[in-house]
Amino acid sequence: MSPKPAHFNLFLHGAGHHKAAWRAPDSSADQLADLGWYEEIARIAERGLLDAVFLADGQSISITGVEDGPMWHFEPLTLLTALSRATERIGLVSTVSATFYAPFHAARLLASLDRISGGRLGWNVVTSMFDAEAQNHGMEAMPPHAVRYGRAEEFVDVVTRLLDSWPEDSLVVERDGRYVDGSRLASLEHAGEHFAVRGPLNVPRPPQGRPVLFQAGSSEQGRDLAARRAEAIYAVAYDLAAGQAYRSDVRARIAAAGRDPDSVAVMPGLVTYVGSTMAEAREKQAALDELLPVEDSLRQLAVFTQQDTSDWELDAPVPELPPLEAFTGPQGRYATILRIIESERPTVRQLLGRLAAGGGHCTMVGTPESVADEIERWLDRGGADGFNLMPPALPASLEDFVDQVVPELQRSGRFRTAYGATTLRGHLGLEVPEPASR
Repeated sequence: MSPKPAHFNLFLHGAGHHKAAWRAPDSSADQLADLGWYEEIARIAERGLLDAVFLADGQSISITGVEDGPMWHFEPLTLLTALSRATERIGLVSTVSATFYAPFHAARLLASLDRISGGRLGWNVVTSMFDAEAQNHGMEAMPPHAVRYGRAEEFVDVVTRLLDSWPEDSLVVERDGRYVDGSRLASLEHAGEHFAVRGPLNVPRPPQGRPVLFQAGSSEQGRDLAARRAEAIYAVAYDLAAGQAYRSDVRARIAAAGRDPDSVAVMPGLVTYVGSTMAEAREKQAALDELLPVEDSLRQLAVFTQQDTSDWELDAPVPELPPLEAFTGPQGRYATILRIIESERPTVRQLLGRLAAGGGHCTMVGTPESVADEIERWLDRGGADGFNLMPPALPASLEDFVDQVVPELQRSGRFRTAYGATTLRGHLGLEVPEPASR
């Protein structure tokens, strides 16, 4: 059997995913409102033959929180439209909130950008989570979890039908007669619990048929939505065991939904520190960790652990924490903290750094060879089909991955040596879907 190939998306965020990356003297923090900087990052990712650039999104900004580091500077679909003109092959994925977008508006944006980019678009469907976001959209608070996911299911269904509602082959362009065969267009006449949409869409069906649908839910409803709808899944997995458990669970749900699990790539987040030696890689990690504002980081850790951390010694081992079953706060992040302490035995400073760069996502520190070997281990043991790269510092950490790790994966036959397709579906090995029934 040929070795299982890897897929990689670049999760482009701020000056890097480490919360202190922007504080470095040579950081790109002063360029984050400059389109040229994003074009440079996208071209580096394309040079590395990555599947896509991914932009998350938020619908609010905290006046006090913004002082702690960069968050959002551009609306992502607008930015990706610009990046589509600065690149040729790499895919372009944007978060789209089912809670705040209307289906017709979303479908029109998605179909337009898929056409502008030549078939390179993906959309990551989320339900959003913060009341501050809802308050920017005329709501007092976020709707309940179940309501948001019910809306998301209907949202995806309506957007899909809209994308299929104007078949491209209906464009007949008879200069002495019809421009479009109107009988081929489909009115939805949708009247559901959350939306009423007449249709059809006023953009012809895009090159990929539909942009690739990503999903990132970890809750029961999120996993079920991904199983029914997603064509690729973003995941959180601290270690291989967590990756195996998540991927096994969601693949079983995909099969139960009557779909082929092998057609859906599961891509956990991945933070990498790469050096010519292990010592050099650790020095890069430590250099960012040392930039963290200690009081703020300890205060955040106190929230995560429900402990008084004010007198914890930074370069001493983390004090013993209560077991998970005795913890009364949100257990997901706390469970990750306990796993980090158990497996890595970090100092308090090192723990703060691990949480500052990717939180509970997998972190690999080492040489190009050791990082490539660990990626292959995840692929071969069922922990992932690829990764959503979360460089701790941009562009340096991305360049390290592209210029050092990618060649190692190419040598072992795990990654492409040239783009073999022009669309994001092609990069991921996905077929153009048949139009939905009217």
